[in-house]
Amino acid sequence: MPLLLLLASIVTTTVNGARFMHNFLHGLPPVVRDSDLWPWGWFLRHPAVFSAGFAYSLTLLGILLIHEFGHYSACYAHRLRATLPWVLPAPTLSGTFGAVIRIRTRIPSRDALMDVGIYGPLAGFIASALAVAAGLMLSVPRAAGAPESLIRFGGDPLTIRLLRHFLAHWNPAIPSLNQASPHPILVAGWIGLFITALNLIPGGQLDGGHILYALSPRLHRLLTNILPFLLFLAGAIYWVGWMFWGVFLLIPALRHPKVPIDSGLSPSRAILGVCGLILFVLTFTPTPFYDNSLLQLLNVDPFAAPR
Repeated sequence: MPLLLLLASIVTTTVNGARFMHNFLHGLPPVVRDSDLWPWGWFLRHPAVFSAGFAYSLTLLGILLIHEFGHYSACYAHRLRATLPWVLPAPTLSGTFGAVIRIRTRIPSRDALMDVGIYGPLAGFIASALAVAAGLMLSVPRAAGAPESLIRFGGDPLTIRLLRHFLAHWNPAIPSLNQASPHPILVAGWIGLFITALNLIPGGQLDGGHILYALSPRLHRLLTNILPFLLFLAGAIYWVGWMFWGVFLLIPALRHPKVPIDSGLSPSRAILGVCGLILFVLTFTPTPFYDNSLLQLLNVDPFAAPR
């Protein structure tokens, strides 16, 4: 089953990547037409373009697998039984719902929990940052007169801003994400950073929840109870997708399992916890997509003057 899901994910992400590459070669944003959101009709008329999508699909799937094998390596080091990664295909803009592994044994200590929680995001972040750096160097300014993107990428996470500043020494003409025709590798890297930020939300059984639980089970319980309301508020103001994650944290079956806490947390693992916080700051943006808050979708402006 994991192999079948991986093969299906290669197909779905490569078809999306072929459309991204087509738009890139014409100086366009990744998504300019409704058909770009579901490019299968276009692909069936032009099947020869399939290989053009590999730059995107192999980059994105590589990031996802590196992330999950980070978790897997931590499980192996602590002799925890875990499945190999399952990559989930999906009819989404990215072509996938991401990847998961399932841990089949109880995590025995806070040190083991910290390792399991942090190794995935750390590995995925490094892979994503490398993809972003390569994608920025390959991207070009948007063609004159090109239509606006149907989906506007939101505020660049700090990682992208730092990389643009660093790479500007070699290529001063690197455009910002919303002024560029981004290379599909950059799109894959951006999605990788976005997935890293989502996983580092400090609650529930997310990677950030594992890290916080290892640092402080009491603080984890408090934030897991508060975060859904903060995410609902963020969904109303910034990006409606935050509401999904708020609902996710409210599901009782997805609450964090008990982990023995009497062994304490070693100083080196506490440092890893700080690294997790730094990764969250480097990857998080409250507005990953512009014009997609609940209030904007409902055409409600809370700051408009009353008539």
